[in-house]
Amino acid sequence: MARIAYSDPAKHNERTRELLGKNRNANIFRMMAHSPAYLEQYCRLGGAIRHKGELDPVVRELAITRTGILCEAPYEVVAHKRIGKNVGVTDEQNEALENWQSATCFDEVQRAALAFTDEIVMLRRPLDATFNSIASKLTPAALVELQLAVGFYIMTSKFLETFDIDMQPVTEVV
Repeated sequence: MARIAYSDPAKHNERTRELLGKNRNANIFRMMAHSPAYLEQYCRLGGAIRHKGELDPVVRELAITRTGILCEAPYEVVAHKRIGKNVGVTDEQNEALENWQSATCFDEVQRAALAFTDEIVMLRRPLDATFNSIASKLTPAALVELQLAVGFYIMTSKFLETFDIDMQPVTEVV
């Protein structure tokens, strides 16, 4: 159960209700709507990360899901495994993300991105060898997008866990 009550969409202005509706009134957004200005900017950046840029969507979703795993945020993991499937992440890849290092279902770019993700989450910064490996496989733009995606979803995972956001049935949210 959430640590504070979710905001009531009926009590928000039209813009906030629109954002909540576009996001299927998912619990994370209902909680974030306590601060409508932050909700709007969060949605803008989240939309850019997920729908703009050149980073391969499979690489992005593998990194986001792995971030959720490392941050121990089940809401994030469930949501992005589902989103990942919609962009081409295989069931085998989703299942292997817990122990990706020993899995054979990831290509060279995906493995480098997952190593980069692990070190962003777990270390002060990625080691030079890890950074150089992924930097040699992505354009500078895609590399920036990968780092910002991981950073954004660290924040999102911590938000979910701080407020103990409740999971919702798959049929209710994307």
